Amino acid sequence: MTQAFQPTRGTAVSTAWHKLDSSWQGDEVVVQRGLPHEQLAPAWQMLLLGDGSPTRHLQLLTGEPTEVDVIDMSLIGNDLDQAPDLIQRVPGPRLRRQVWLRTASGQRLAYATSWWEASHVDEYLQNRSLPIWASLTRLRTELHRDVQGIHYGHSTALELAFEQKGPFWGRYYLFWHHGQPLTLIYEVFSPYLAKYLGNIRSGSGSNSL
Repeated sequence: MTQAFQPTRGTAVSTAWHKLDSSWQGDEVVVQRGLPHEQLAPAWQMLLLGDGSPTRHLQLLTGEPTEVDVIDMSLIGNDLDQAPDLIQRVPGPRLRRQVWLRTASGQRLAYATSWWEASHVDEYLQNRSLPIWASLTRLRTELHRDVQGIHYGHSTALELAFEQKGPFWGRYYLFWHHGQPLTLIYEVFSPYLAKYLGNIRSGSGSNSL
């Protein structure tokens, strides 16, 4: 039997997750339409705006298994946690989970924060060391990834963690299951991925907006 994870408990809600200080952002309409290639190259758009599994894509790009380092699981109750407004679609009380996605050899490729209904998180994340995609695939859970927004901005904490200079591209989306929102996920990708995807902008040697 899988042992239930005991999240951090406290009287105050921690808001110490790595939200980008956005200099540009796009909504669902922008996500559906796509961006000019001089702003975001096609290969990067497939990663950021597509509805496929990022952990699966990262594994295909690098040729290494995508592994997870869980850095935080905190009960936040009904606090909105400075998250995208869509957090209100996830029933409370909620639990926030933060992870690094990395190669098996240790290269950090992405950061992700997710918000779950606390009473159901153990049902879907039985093995904490697995990426969400792998956990839900093992359970044969039918899901729809609904990308709702995209961000471009800075984070000093992520510059240190990725050992890459920003700004960074990120996105957020809802996972739907049986017509109900299961979790809200906020992801930021490391510019290191240019090694596999090419320049972030088409027709430019620069990766800035």
